[in-house]
Amino acid sequence: MGYIYLYTGTGGGKTANALGLALRSVGHKHKVVIIQFLKWWKNTGEYKIRKKLKPYYEIYLFGREGWIGLGNLGEEDKNLAKEGLEFAKKLVMEKKPHLLVLDEVNLALHCHLLDLDEVMKFLYSLPEETDVVLTGRYAPKKLIDKADFVNEVKDLKHPEELVTTEGIQY
Repeated sequence: MGYIYLYTGTGGGKTANALGLALRSVGHKHKVVIIQFLKWWKNTGEYKIRKKLKPYYEIYLFGREGWIGLGNLGEEDKNLAKEGLEFAKKLVMEKKPHLLVLDEVNLALHCHLLDLDEVMKFLYSLPEETDVVLTGRYAPKKLIDKADFVNEVKDLKHPEELVTTEGIQY
């Protein structure tokens, strides 16, 4: 496996950091695969751009439509997360991407939708040419210890009202 980049913390911008690395890779004509756990909404910029960035960029969503809140997770969410990890395993061996983004994998682990040992085993099995980005709140210490680069995103200030600007937050 290549390098592991981990973005965690309670501030916004973890996925945006990962997408920045993805854009740089695509700019160099490197293959990028993004697996998004717990996400289902297809109106995000990173999803909508997929056809324009082919064949270098692929993105797949593994979340339940309408999912809101950590207290609202169930068996369907667990099945989707497991399906996403299995899909990632298969795709990586077939396509050997330069960059693999496991978006919100930390949160999926925190919510016990995925097994940490299984994710660790997957990371150890990655091809040498594949760098990986792990995002999401509440990264487990084992992943923090394994990662080569770890960034904690902290929220120092934000407006009281929720901001959702098209092209910025989604």
